[in-house]
Amino acid sequence: MASKPTVGFIGLGTIGLPMASNLQKAGYPMVIHDLNPAPVAEMAVRGAKALGSPAEVAAASDVVITMVPDAPDVEQVALGPRGIIHGIRPRCIYMDMSTIDPGTTRKVGAAIRAKGARMVDCPVARSVDEARAGKLSIMMGGERADVEAVQPLLNCMGNTFTYCGPLGSGEAMKLVNNYISASIVAAHAEALSFGVKAGLSLETIMRVVGSTFAGSRMLNELLPARAFKGDFRAGFFARLSRKDIRLGLTLAMEMGVDTPVGRGVYETLEQTCAAGYATDDLTSMLRLREEQAGVKVRLAQAPKSA
Repeated sequence: MASKPTVGFIGLGTIGLPMASNLQKAGYPMVIHDLNPAPVAEMAVRGAKALGSPAEVAAASDVVITMVPDAPDVEQVALGPRGIIHGIRPRCIYMDMSTIDPGTTRKVGAAIRAKGARMVDCPVARSVDEARAGKLSIMMGGERADVEAVQPLLNCMGNTFTYCGPLGSGEAMKLVNNYISASIVAAHAEALSFGVKAGLSLETIMRVVGSTFAGSRMLNELLPARAFKGDFRAGFFARLSRKDIRLGLTLAMEMGVDTPVGRGVYETLEQTCAAGYATDDLTSMLRLREEQAGVKVRLAQAPKSA
C-alpha cells in the first residue's frame, strides 16, 4: 500500500488548527508553520514537524495547505520572499482553504503553475465545532483531476463537498455564501430587537416566523444554540465576517451589481467590531441592536423541576 503523502499546513488559527489536527489524526505526516507558537507546539507534541517558513514547508510537502485570514496574507505566504513558490516542487499541489477573492487566487495559481505545480481553492464553511468534528462544508475550484487528487484529505476535514468550477470558483461561492449568511444575521438582529422591544416574546416570534417562508435554519438552529442563550463566543469572528462582506462587495462591483443591502451589513459589522466584539462571534451583531433597543433577545429559562 502506498504511503500517505506528506501534508504541509500553514495557518493554525481557530479553524485551521482543528482542520490540521484531523489530518494528523488520519495518519498524514505533517509539516507545519504558524506565527503563533502555541498551536505549533500543540501539533508538534503529536508528531508534526515545525518548519521556519512557508518555503520550507512547501519543499517538504506533497500537498501544501494554507488557511490564513485575508488575500494579502495568502499572497505573502504563497509569493513572498520566503513563500511557498520558492519551495514547491513540480507536480505538487497547493490547496488554499482561506476565504479570499477569486482574482488573487487566480494570480497565485498562475505563479504556481509556472513552477510546474498545481493549485486548487477549497474554502470552508460552518463553525469551529464542526471543524473539530470534521464536518465542514467545502467548496472546491480548480481542475477536476487536481480536486480529485486532494479529495482524501478533504474527507478528513469535511462532510459536504461541492465542485464549483475552475480555479477561483470555490472562493466566489464562499463569498456568496458568507454574504447571505451575514445578511441574515443582520436582519434577524434588527427585527428581533425591535420585536422584543414592542412586547413580543422571542418564542412567539420564532413560532410565527418558523411557520412562514421567513423561517430559516439561522433562526431555528444557529441562533438558539448560542446567541439566544447569551453565548457569543467565537464560532466565526465578527472581524472575519466583515472582511468577507468587503470581499463580496468588491466582487459584486466587479460584476456590475449594486449592493445597498450588503453595504448596510458591512456598516453593521464595522459598528460591531468598533463596539469591542471583533473577535467574538458574528452573531454579536445582535448585541449591538440589543444595546440600542435596551432589551435582551433571549429564550425563557426552562422551569426548574420540583
